[in-house]
Amino acid sequence: MGDLLAIENLKTYFDTEEGTVKAVDGVSLRVKQGQTVCIVGESGCGKSITAMSVMGLVEGPAGKVVGGRIEFDGQDLLPLSRHELRTIRGNDIAMIFQEPMSSLNPVLTIGEQMTEPLIEHLKMSRKAARARAIELIGQVGISRAEQIADSYPHELSGGMLQRIMIAIAISCGPKLLIADEPTTALDVTIQAQILDLLRQFKAESNMSILLITHDLGVVAEMADYVIVMYAGKVVEEGEVVELFANPKHPYTQGLLKSKPVINQRQNELYSIPGQVPNPLELTESCYFHDRCAHCMDICRTREPRLKNVTDESKVACWLYEEAVVHG
Repeated sequence: MGDLLAIENLKTYFDTEEGTVKAVDGVSLRVKQGQTVCIVGESGCGKSITAMSVMGLVEGPAGKVVGGRIEFDGQDLLPLSRHELRTIRGNDIAMIFQEPMSSLNPVLTIGEQMTEPLIEHLKMSRKAARARAIELIGQVGISRAEQIADSYPHELSGGMLQRIMIAIAISCGPKLLIADEPTTALDVTIQAQILDLLRQFKAESNMSILLITHDLGVVAEMADYVIVMYAGKVVEEGEVVELFANPKHPYTQGLLKSKPVINQRQNELYSIPGQVPNPLELTESCYFHDRCAHCMDICRTREPRLKNVTDESKVACWLYEEAVVHG
């Protein structure tokens, strides 16, 4: 099975008055056809910026992709013009943003916003596009589809808006769906329904999904492969079963330990000590060293490289330097 999306050594930096923020610093990942890859990590680790870089949505002049390669379906996206990217965005690659209320235009009806990509990419007539939009509203489980199509975003609940975002994203039959925290701020029942929808559409079309989340429950339920990011870098990756059963990086271990366990009584939930480092103050080191119980002298002065430790997983940690399997 070939790679639909291949990101190699991606670097996305932001120039600020205080200095340069290396939001994404040397990230590599791959998504195969029909595969769900989850990127997980705390807020500020670079998950969303990685996705925005793929979509060509990093805002200049402050933000810029300064290095690396993003190859989608055999084509390098970085050299493409804005017009060329528009033909891919929304058509072959679609994205669900984490805040549907701020992603939808408040002065246009739901129907108007749903028909736009159908007219733009599939060259449908306005009448055919509206009929398709109403059909899609029904497919994502919303009743009174015609009435909803004539409604404005502020008239719908958060769960309904997220379903509308999914309907817009899948409307043109994308090969890759990027979902950025698609269940944030939704109650658990609606969250389960949204995840079921994503699984359903993936199964029907063999669509690939790049899912960004900080919720390990979502990762366990959805992922085939997991990328763990910290401070703009990948610190561990592997098959989902392997990563949950045998997490190797102390940061991944901390994330999994922080997750509440059903039927296990805990007086206090575990939290990883310390804070994510200031991106303007990063030095040559393991960025997790001051939060790590296993910190060694080398961790403070040299950055570990991401290396294979088993056939199913990679980790960037000095604890595994001697156990590295060289391919």
